[in-house]
Amino acid sequence: MMTVALRIVSGATSAMYSAVIARCLAYLKPRGENIFARVRIILNEVNAVKKVYVNEKWCLGCHLCEYYCAFAGTDGKDMARALKDIKINPKIKIEERDGISFAVSCRHCPEPLCVKSCITGALTVENGVITISGDKCVSCYTCIMSCPFGAVSPSEDGAVQKCELCVKTAAVAPACVTGCPNGAIVFEERGL
Repeated sequence: MMTVALRIVSGATSAMYSAVIARCLAYLKPRGENIFARVRIILNEVNAVKKVYVNEKWCLGCHLCEYYCAFAGTDGKDMARALKDIKINPKIKIEERDGISFAVSCRHCPEPLCVKSCITGALTVENGVITISGDKCVSCYTCIMSCPFGAVSPSEDGAVQKCELCVKTAAVAPACVTGCPNGAIVFEERGL
């Protein structure tokens, strides 16, 4: 019954089930409180990871997020000089169709298919962020085929690439978020 309730409330991972159930039962048994309300609170705490969200109504299709993303991967201080005369391969991509533009990037899923399909363990989840270890990647592209959002792509060095929320740049927010001129890309926590 509890496992079914957890699946209904959230896309919680199997590893979370036992910890959440134990916390709920320890907390609720003596108090006689509503267990489903408490499960929702605990899952919100567990899933409280900031992620990139896109509002396609505000996206101008200017592709600046792609340039900021590519620039974040360099050590340069000036974007124009760092990206001059090179073909960029950003980790976020703008999709355009029928007058609608939106940015596609990793959703950092609670149960990521890309991580499950990785045959070498190059993709891992650290603090809710899916990261790539380029030296472990053998370029089999199984993760690319398994990602339902098209957020994983080949990189120029042979490994795969995807948005890692700029965790390696020590930025407060990902570069695509800070560079979006219309505020169409946000970096925030959203509950269930």
